[in-house]
Amino acid sequence: QVQLVESGGCWVQAGGSLRLSCVASGIISRVNVMGWYRQAPGKQRELVAIITSGGSTNYADSVKGRFTIGRDNAENTVYLQMNSLKPEDTAVYYCYVHTYGMDYWGKGTLVTVSS
Repeated sequence: QVQLVESGGCWVQAGGSLRLSCVASGIISRVNVMGWYRQAPGKQRELVAIITSGGSTNYADSVKGRFTIGRDNAENTVYLQMNSLKPEDTAVYYCYVHTYGMDYWGKGTLVTVSS
């Protein structure tokens, strides 16, 4: 079993920055994928960014150049630095881990970007 705890979500004005963090605990393989998804009101959950344990990354086109994902393998922590935030970035952001063939999700942290 894996537990994920997110932090860092809050209200921010457009153009501002936020940094989300997620700590994973439990039985996690050294080879894994961590990342962030988001779900806006009335929309489906979508990929924001993922990073492998080897450091390879993938971003949604809508956040490329504005968001940066990073991780600390020793601490099983994943970060999401979000810059130049837009109102359309408003969503609940979920931490994600894929390990030992299973997907795990955090409970989410709300990011609200006002215009």
